[in-house]
Amino acid sequence: MTYENMSTINELFFLGFPGLGGFRFLLFILIFLACTMTVLLDNMIAVLVSTKGSLHSPMYLFLKNFLLSEMCLVTVIAPNMLRIIWMDGAAMTIPGCIIQSYLFVSSGTSECYFLTAMSYDRYLAICKPLHYTTIMSHTLQYFLVIFCWMLGFCLTLVTLSFVALLKFCGRNVIDHYFCDLAPLLDIACSDTTALQTDIFVLSIPSVAMPFLLTIVSYVCISVAILRMPTIGSRKKAFSTCSSHLLVVSMFYGTVLVNYFTPVKGHSMAINKMLSVIFTVVTPLFNPIIYSLRNQEMHAVICSYKQWWKKKSQRL
Repeated sequence: MTYENMSTINELFFLGFPGLGGFRFLLFILIFLACTMTVLLDNMIAVLVSTKGSLHSPMYLFLKNFLLSEMCLVTVIAPNMLRIIWMDGAAMTIPGCIIQSYLFVSSGTSECYFLTAMSYDRYLAICKPLHYTTIMSHTLQYFLVIFCWMLGFCLTLVTLSFVALLKFCGRNVIDHYFCDLAPLLDIACSDTTALQTDIFVLSIPSVAMPFLLTIVSYVCISVAILRMPTIGSRKKAFSTCSSHLLVVSMFYGTVLVNYFTPVKGHSMAINKMLSVIFTVVTPLFNPIIYSLRNQEMHAVICSYKQWWKKKSQRL
């Protein structure tokens, strides 16, 4: 049957997680709690960074924006994901699907850039401490924040504008729980060869280059730490970037497994499980890592606990 004889479709049906039976409600509760905790923790850290003077530094400015982009990613995916799980499959209009895909990819791309900005900040603080305040001026800080947001959303706009021009007809069932680019391109009637090439090319400045710059920054940081004369100074320098290094490892690890490894050998269930790790699990662990493993953040949280305890005793 030719594409011309197929009827044009206006909405897509997402299967979500079929075959769960009674476990569907349990999955709904777990994902709802995980997403709610992520949003609450991200907001808590953003408020602490904005209100506490000891956290008014470039590193925490980038961290706040990184967590805000991550919260954007979660809130774009979570509501419809929960609806699909609750209803055991649900439909979404094609324009709504494209908008969700745009916001998801844009938020993820901005996260890549913010992680790179944080790596550059640690590089300056450890490798060039005497020039740190001169280089990392307020002007540069806010320029990097605006640059990370704008580049993340502008690069993705190029790709998604071409996706919006695709024709969809015939098959409208997607075995996934959100509108990711790969399954969306699979059901398009139009030829997507040029678009897939465009996606690959744009993945270089949006993912590959930030990843490479982050790796180079940490190689330089590692060399500088190893050259420090005392074990104490090495431990202190490493403690300032250990939480960020862990977050970088988790983020890029899930990105590489999800989007840069062959999927032909994977079942759809495994692909969806990997996507859940990227969209639900990793965003939940990131604020926990920064609040527990980061000494300055941990000290601020403890001071608020003591303040609240004293206030409760007075009441």
